[in-house]
Amino acid sequence: MRIKIIITAIALCMALPAAAQFKTISAAYEVALKGFQAPTHASGGVVFRPCSQCELTRLRVTDRTRYAVNGETVRLEDFRRTIENAPEPDAVSVTVRHHLESNTIELLGAWL
Repeated sequence: MRIKIIITAIALCMALPAAAQFKTISAAYEVALKGFQAPTHASGGVVFRPCSQCELTRLRVTDRTRYAVNGETVRLEDFRRTIENAPEPDAVSVTVRHHLESNTIELLGAWL
């Protein structure tokens, strides 16, 4: 019985340094389209509220920002046109992926 406890304690001690090495490299938000402001130009920004009680968040976009609709990469102009013509803005959401290390953004919309 003592050996099992000792082995378990050693295993836990060995696992702690590995757990300490985890690092968050990206954040993702699913935002209702009605609370989302798309960038107006390639060096603009997106504005959204991550949750109903959260402050507005603004993320800068760059020429490396990827825009996609239904899994297909599109240009910013096409992305803006698509969200402006979304069938039900209250029922549609946009996924904002922010890669923290490279500070790049990916905006994904899905309309069925």
